Formats: sequence, C-alpha cells, structure tokens
Amino acid sequence: AGAVEVREQQVEVAAQVGKSEKSRKEVDITLDGLLEKIREYCPTADFAKITKAYDFAERMHSGQLRRSGEPYFIHPCSVASIICDMKLDTASIITGLLHDTVEDTVASIELIEEEFGAEVAQLVDGVTKIGKITFNSKEEAQAENFRKMVVAMARDIRVILVKLADRTHNIRTLKHVPAHKQKEVARETLELYAPLAHRLGIFWLKTELEDTSLRFLHPEVYAQLKMHVNAKKQERQNYTEEVMDLLRQTLISQGLQTANVTGRAKHFYSIFQKMQSRGLGFDEVQDLIAFRILIDDNAQCYQALGIVHTMFKPVPGRFKDYIALPKPNMYRSLHTTVIGPAGQRVEVQIRTREMHQVAEEGIAAHWMYKGESHAEMGVEEARRFAWLRQLVEWVQQLNDPQEFLHSVKEDLFEKEVFVFSPKGDLYALPKGSSIIDFAYRVHSELGNHCMGGRVNGRMVQLKYQLANGDTVEVITSPNQVPRREWLRMARTSQAQTR
Repeated sequence: AGAVEVREQQVEVAAQVGKSEKSRKEVDITLDGLLEKIREYCPTADFAKITKAYDFAERMHSGQLRRSGEPYFIHPCSVASIICDMKLDTASIITGLLHDTVEDTVASIELIEEEFGAEVAQLVDGVTKIGKITFNSKEEAQAENFRKMVVAMARDIRVILVKLADRTHNIRTLKHVPAHKQKEVARETLELYAPLAHRLGIFWLKTELEDTSLRFLHPEVYAQLKMHVNAKKQERQNYTEEVMDLLRQTLISQGLQTANVTGRAKHFYSIFQKMQSRGLGFDEVQDLIAFRILIDDNAQCYQALGIVHTMFKPVPGRFKDYIALPKPNMYRSLHTTVIGPAGQRVEVQIRTREMHQVAEEGIAAHWMYKGESHAEMGVEEARRFAWLRQLVEWVQQLNDPQEFLHSVKEDLFEKEVFVFSPKGDLYALPKGSSIIDFAYRVHSELGNHCMGGRVNGRMVQLKYQLANGDTVEVITSPNQVPRREWLRMARTSQAQTR
C-alpha cells in the first residue's frame, strides 16, 4: 500500500512540473545563486542532489503564496540560504529546501525517503509539525511540537539548526503577518528559539532573533533605542576607531603582531536587558561599545589581557575567564570591562581565532561541511550538551505538555550559576538553585538520600542558594528519603519531579 501511495504522489508531483516555470522567475534566490553560495565553502557538495531537491520543492509549492503575496517557494529557498550561512552539509541544505513539503503539500515522508534517502527523510520529519491531532489550545500544540523537535534533535542536532534557519526567515518577514500574530511569534522566538541559539552557541543568529523580536514585541522601546543609538553614531564611531588604533598599536609594540582588533556597538536587545535589569535610562547605560581581540593561542590571550589592564584601569568584579571555565555551549573567551579614554567604560573580549569561530557559529562550527558522513557525529555532538540530555529527560518525565514547556522556559533558558563538585567537575544550574538541585543534577540517588551539604568547606543547610564558583559536597544518609518540604527549596524541575 505504501508503494502505491508513493507512486500516486509521484504522478501528482509530475503533473505540477509545468506550473513552476512562472514562479521561478519571481523567486529572488535562484538555483544558480544557491549553488554558487555552497560552492564557496564546499566545492565537493552533492550539487545534483541539491538541484533535484530545489526542483522538487519548487514543483510541490507551485501556486502557493505567502502572506506578502510572494511565491511560497521563496521561503524554503531562503531557509536553505541561511543554512548555507551556517556552512552546513548537503543533507541539511536539502532539508531546508524540503522542510515544509510534508506539512503543506501532497508529499509524504515515504516519498521524501524514496527520492532523497533515509537521512534527509528523518531530518524533514524532525522539523515537521505534528499533524492529524486535535489540541485543546495553541499552547498545548506549541508544547507538543516542541517536544517532538527535542526528541528529533537528540537523535540529530541538525534538526534544530534547520528549525532555527526556518524561524530566522519567518521573523525577517514578520511585517506581513497580522499584529496579534506578530507579537505571538516574537514572544515564542524570544522565549524558545533565541535561547536555543544561545545554548547552541550561534551568536550571530541569537542576536538577530532577539533584536527582531524586540522590534515587534516592544516597537516603542525599539524605536527609542534606535533614535538614541543613531543620535551619537558618528561620535561613537570616532571613539571606537580611536580605541581600536590604540589597542592595535600597543599590542603590536608588545610583540603580538598578528592581533586583530575590532569594535562594535552593543546590540539593541542586550542594551534593553541592561536597562530593564538595572532600572536604567538609556543615557545611564555606560558600556555600549565592545571590543574584540583575536590572536593565535591561549597564552597570547592572557598576555593581551595583561596589556589591556596595563593600558586601562579594570573595573573590579567585571573580569570573567571563560577559557579556563568554558560555558556549557563551548564558548571560550576572556571578558573584562575597563575605563577607556575619556572615562568611558568599555568591554573587551579576548580569544583565539578558533575560539571565535565556535563563539560565532557554536555547534554549527562542528557541522560545517568537511566532506565526510556526519550520521554518527550528530549523536556524538548531542552527547556533549548536558542541557540537551536534560531536555530529553523532561520529555520522558513530564506528561503535561504545558508543564514541560514551563520547565523549559524556567530552567533551561534562565540565568545560570556555575559550581564545582569536590572532584572539580563543573555544573551549570539555574540561578537560585539549592543543594537539593545540585544533588539531583549529579544523580537521582544522591538527591534522594541528601541530608545536607558542605560549600567551600563550610556546612550549609539544604536550602542554601548556590553562588558562582562554589565547590559543593553533598552529605547523604542511607536512611534519608525525599520530603515534601523539599519542593519549596527545589528550583529545578529535575529535582521537583523526583
């Protein structure tokens, strides 16, 4: 029966071949343009298969229009183009082209598998929303679709990379959507997709998702920020160039000839967050400019830091060493805030070029096309992300879809504290976590028998809130069992659901 269904769909697809010629002229990302973009970073890609997928998707979406009135096919083309910006492999690009065919056309997963193979079919299925199920609310549908995506991305991390590319193009074209829907999509992007991009370490994409979401969620705030930033644009540009020249000349004179120095204004959303968290007006936000120094190796990073601190007075408490203690998303860099010329606070980030690639591309840097099969590598990469394992655990434990989504937003995407086990293992927990949360993060049995803790060598109660840099030892008793009052002290869903 399956084979008959596939053959019937192939006949239906063939009937649409003639319809797509007109829409091809209207699509702004041409096949040649897409292939050229791929050729720049991967001359050995499977161009015949990508061309086949392009033609297939164009035929399937023939006659469909977006809200803007443009041919729908512009969307999968743009998604494939964003995937090329991430420099991903052939299967990811093909998935970008085909990602809406199962949901929005007559194509089925079986047909995709027959035409493009099991690897692509699995990826397309991972990014396809759940159909044929009636949900009680939009929230329930959103939660179930997110759960499905989590399970798929635990098998292959490329699922979320394609999904992020899809969301990026959707938010770039959000102006064509009704106002109430704009806010809905922008809020979901800010709550789920931007934090996911952050967790995956894809900085350029996270920034775009945040800034664009802010524009639709708080248009007045965005307009004011834009006005303030533009008002002193030339003045800030002159200052940035002055500091860059000063840094560059000093680093070279101290033997760091290959140092590359850049400067930029901070992004709108990070300025907005700073204003919100500290109750500041725009004029009170001081460190609006960030400088970045790229050099060759780790030792030079610390050498450059010493030079910067000799040039400018460092602000106490504002130095962070993410090289010695990388973030969970593999981000590594030295951060310091100093008092620059004219008494202005400026942030300086120092990292190697390799660290910079990971900082910008995150996990996508590990998926950049290298010409070999990535099937096993996806699973291996997924294992490196403790938070992804935690997500999958929640999928298995929490039956209520809305409780699952709440847990994701509350625990996974909140500010974190970084603490150590007595053996020196690093754990990231949501801010406000207690000894109980730490115990359950290490192991459920440790949590079940936890009766107290020792932090930095000092005895503390179970309700003690962990702080950055704490070394935490859990004290257990075989007679101890979980107690109801622990729920009041537990911050993470992982501890609460035990």
